[in-house]
Amino acid sequence: MPYVDGMVCSVPNARRDAYVAMSLKWCAVAKEHGALDAVDCWGDEVPEGKVTSFPMAVQCKDDETVCFSWMVWPDKPARDAGMTAMMQDPRLQPEMADLPFDGKRMIFGGFEMVGGGDS
Repeated sequence: MPYVDGMVCSVPNARRDAYVAMSLKWCAVAKEHGALDAVDCWGDEVPEGKVTSFPMAVQCKDDETVCFSWMVWPDKPARDAGMTAMMQDPRLQPEMADLPFDGKRMIFGGFEMVGGGDS
């Protein structure tokens, strides 16, 4: 059964270019390590909620934009092996040391795909 890693973060608008460069690299490396697809999105229409919302979840500031990302893996074992390999991949180490966003406000999780896609 396909497995999905999802992430939402808040990126300073001034760091958009750095975020996009990081995203392009991470998505390519994820596919090299077994991801079927890797997608990263820059928020365009992400409304502020009254009770909960993406901006509230990541404590988005006025000069930041919410970004939403996901990776699709063939299954959880492939994801576990692929993520371990990614975290050890030397090409990603510079970004790990200097993320273009506040990693403390990032939310993420792993999910079993139950509908859509190729499930």
